[in-house]
Amino acid sequence: MSHHTDAPAGDAKPINIAFGLERLGLWALRVPLLAALLFAALAVGAGFGVSRISVDDSLSQLFRSDDPEFKQFEAVTQRFPSNEYDVLVVVEGKTLLERDNLDKLRSLVTDLQLVDGTRGIISLFSARAAPENGQIPAPLFPETLPEGDAYKALIDKIRGNDIIRGKLISDDGTLALVVLSLDPAVTQSTRLDGIVGDIRKLMGEDLAGSDLHGELSGVPVMQLEIRNAVERDRLLYNTIGFVAGCLVAILFFRRVSFMVVAAGPPLVAILFALGCLGWLDFKLNMFLNVMTPLIMVISFSDSMQLTFAARDRLIAGESKAQAFRNAIIVVGPACVLTHATAALSFTALMFTKSELIRTFGEAGLISTVIALVTVLTLAPVLGVLLVRGDMTRIGDAKGSDTGVQALRRFCAWIAHGMVARPGLYSLVGIAVVAVLAFFYANLEPSYRLADQVPDKEQAVQASGKLDNKLNGANPVDVYIQFPAGADLYSPETLGVIDQVHDTVEAQGGIGNVWSLDTLQRWLSQKLGKDDVATLKQYVDLLPAHLTQRFVAKDHEAVLVSGRVPDHDSSRLLPIVDKLDAALNPIRAAHPGYKIAVTGLAVIAARNSSTMIEKLNHGLTFEFLLVAAFIGLAFRSVIVFLASILPGIFPVVLSGAVLWWTGGGLQFISVVALTVSFGLGLSATIHFLNRLRHEDDEHYDADPAVAVERATVLMGPALILTSAVLACGLAVTVFSDLPSLRTFGWLSAFAMMAALVADFLILRPTISWLRLHLRRPAPPAGMALQSRAAE
Repeated sequence: MSHHTDAPAGDAKPINIAFGLERLGLWALRVPLLAALLFAALAVGAGFGVSRISVDDSLSQLFRSDDPEFKQFEAVTQRFPSNEYDVLVVVEGKTLLERDNLDKLRSLVTDLQLVDGTRGIISLFSARAAPENGQIPAPLFPETLPEGDAYKALIDKIRGNDIIRGKLISDDGTLALVVLSLDPAVTQSTRLDGIVGDIRKLMGEDLAGSDLHGELSGVPVMQLEIRNAVERDRLLYNTIGFVAGCLVAILFFRRVSFMVVAAGPPLVAILFALGCLGWLDFKLNMFLNVMTPLIMVISFSDSMQLTFAARDRLIAGESKAQAFRNAIIVVGPACVLTHATAALSFTALMFTKSELIRTFGEAGLISTVIALVTVLTLAPVLGVLLVRGDMTRIGDAKGSDTGVQALRRFCAWIAHGMVARPGLYSLVGIAVVAVLAFFYANLEPSYRLADQVPDKEQAVQASGKLDNKLNGANPVDVYIQFPAGADLYSPETLGVIDQVHDTVEAQGGIGNVWSLDTLQRWLSQKLGKDDVATLKQYVDLLPAHLTQRFVAKDHEAVLVSGRVPDHDSSRLLPIVDKLDAALNPIRAAHPGYKIAVTGLAVIAARNSSTMIEKLNHGLTFEFLLVAAFIGLAFRSVIVFLASILPGIFPVVLSGAVLWWTGGGLQFISVVALTVSFGLGLSATIHFLNRLRHEDDEHYDADPAVAVERATVLMGPALILTSAVLACGLAVTVFSDLPSLRTFGWLSAFAMMAALVADFLILRPTISWLRLHLRRPAPPAGMALQSRAAE
């Protein structure tokens, strides 16, 4: 390798890559006691803010937007609100239809009607016999269950009843569904936990002594399980994050004071950020629940870098104030830049259609700013107040530096190997990224409702049984709005409902279809004629909470509702599209009637794939944007070019792993990769910043020597912080929420991949670029002036 005496492009005069923002820490360093009192006061206010945080457990939150289709879904939900407030009681047993078991089931249904907050209940015991001689239809089940042949005849009637067969009882007679409609106010209150607990208690008591087994599902139960999981996870993440940060800090610093300096600012940043989000009325959800480990990750990296730098200065004999001042001046600009790139990543999420993801981006941006200010100001304050600067103990620190020295030897070995043949290793890096990008590009979007709900609880298990035996629990609704003045029982209106019902039933993949036409067909079959008066009488006889499931209270709209299993949205979308197309002839024949396919499953199928693809395209654009931002901050084309591959590598490698394991590209996957991309560049920025300082101090050094020296100085801190970042993100794998587990392992993997890219791709790439693109060195006088200015 030839030796050059060139300085890197743009280094003819000293530059500040953070535009002086790092000097915020110098203010706190001048008045440490006042700053400590201010932090204490802010902590009290933040504590009150944290207590204000609530949980948003809505299952539709991911697709909430100003889109007309979602607004229509919300309007239909308010007009026909039953699905949002239904607790589904799933009772299963091979001997379900035996007399004793059926009697126990009826006792359970009777007791459930008395549960606090219940508006109504629907079960197979709600069924009535066909009307006879114009009389009010009698209940299908007599008050006392018959015995012998009479009981067998009753069972035959149950199995043959079109109203309940395949809808409230499975065709094989082994599963029954009881729909418990709750008051809407109950589902949004703290009473829901107690009410669901009462339902479970009644199931256990009333089904005791039989082989029947009951489980709960439905939106309220899923919301409760999400709420409990989110609150449980928050406590878990805070505890594990705190312990992990403290352990790593004490392991390598060997002094409690340094541990507090390194781990204290991230913990305070978490308190301040969550407190601020609480005062701003942000609500915890499946995305915001990862904010705690993210804040820990964002702030701990830079806190460790500042502590390492100050510690080295103290070991060199500087005073506490001077050591932390120099740490802020040297490392602070990189801290500002790493937070800026993380902020850009969060900002990119604010341009999506999903209100949930936009909110996550806003919360992440706010938290990043708070974390930056907290780390820059609190770390030096803690250092000056807590670290003892006597020479004896600092000398002891030198003697106990075994772990750090071992890491530095490892970094030197890696760096020497990478810069020995920079051209070859750079080409290998390009080839590897290209291959991985091919696999990443072949990832298909994926979304399932079950991925948003704790999979170790009852709701998902019960929903799976409904998928198998009653064709699913996810509604696909066709909303029919009548023209002004049209009557519900007019021939045209009933004809439209009949045609839509036929179309939905004929659509493959949709089953368990309910509508006003279901009742009309059953009456027509039993009476042998279409009698509108009898239909109206029967509708008026039914409880309001039942009829309003398919007939609006004002009789100006109806629903035709089917059910689909909880399949991936890519399987549901063709079903929805075919159904929508099949309804076009009815729309054309009856232009006054508004006919629309809606429901959460429909919204998810139509929007998830598009939204995921847009997020993914945004991530691709972010690659170049962030690399250009870093290059602009360093005023260097070399830095811009060198930072592209290390930034892309962890994303495409993680995507390739998803492809190899058969996983699709989920919302949480794209968010994890977007955030990890911004965080993973932390190591790149800190190394480039150290390399800039090496060039300022050693103009006559070989470019490869400067790279090796910067790697040895920064490598141990980079390795330690990357390990802590990965551990901080990996704690989410303990969550009961599948989406958060995916976020956890994918983010942790991407962080470690970023470290690999930093050592094995950035080192040879920056060495090759500096070898061929550097400008001539400035005059010696300029070099001396640069060092003096620094």
